[in-house]
Amino acid sequence: GMAMQYASEGLRDDRDFVLRAVKLSAGALEFAAPRLRADAEVVREAVRKDGYALLCASDDLKADKEIVAEAVREKGPAFKFASV
Repeated sequence: GMAMQYASEGLRDDRDFVLRAVKLSAGALEFAAPRLRADAEVVREAVRKDGYALLCASDDLKADKEIVAEAVREKGPAFKFASV
């Protein structure tokens, strides 16, 4: 996750790379390109690993009931980051 902060902009915007990274560490989402923080599949994988990753999701996905439900299933207090 923290290694993502040192990744190039190109890697931060590479969907396959970011998807693999969030499967290893949800914290990688924080350093992903904005378009990928708005990608439902990428965010879903991150919140399945750590519900608090919802904090780094786009506003639209913070309001997505399915994404929020995944986050809360993993970590109940993650609901405070939701926009629903």
